[in-house]
Amino acid sequence: MKEEVARGLLSIKAVFLRPDEPFTWASGIKSPIYCDNRLVLSAPEVRELIESGIAETVKKYYPEAKSLMGTSTAGIAHAAIAAYKLDMPMGYVRGKAKDHGRNNQIEGRLEPGDKVVVIEDLISTAGSAIECVEALREAGAEVLGIVSIFTYGMKKGLDRLAAAGVENHSLSDLDTLVKVAVQDGYIKEEDEQKLLRFRDDPSDESWMKGAKA
Repeated sequence: MKEEVARGLLSIKAVFLRPDEPFTWASGIKSPIYCDNRLVLSAPEVRELIESGIAETVKKYYPEAKSLMGTSTAGIAHAAIAAYKLDMPMGYVRGKAKDHGRNNQIEGRLEPGDKVVVIEDLISTAGSAIECVEALREAGAEVLGIVSIFTYGMKKGLDRLAAAGVENHSLSDLDTLVKVAVQDGYIKEEDEQKLLRFRDDPSDESWMKGAKA
């Protein structure tokens, strides 16, 4: 599954690998990778692979789940499609409560004690996913875990998830994607360690040695 999803993401250019010409994130960090899983929705074959993978992962790890909750906005469509496949209710969690109407932060029916799984597209530092988990817990839900499409596997994200007491199951990860990218000729073999060094410490730009400014 991990290799198949990685190959699918690379094939539709949902993931770009540019170790020689790094991207700049909003935080200012230079990154050799850019991930846009929203493109999955425009690629039916890969979309079917991923939505089926999310549904199967929920069934495998969280058979007692009663509903899926997507993160706003990237996780909403994936939660909806997977919930349809599972014949389950779904909803989503806004980044903050609305300032009008009923002032909802959580959309969709949620009762205290409901067992839910959060659906996220990407885990990097895990901040948005944990905010979603905390909002659901404050509303009385029992959050069983997070299912995401892709994770960088960064230490900061792993530490945050552990501190929040929530587990994440990703369909694929950076280590697998880099291995597939080398095998399929997307990057050179010598670039593999650059990408893994970035994962280990994004703030350490030593991996950029030889890259274009």
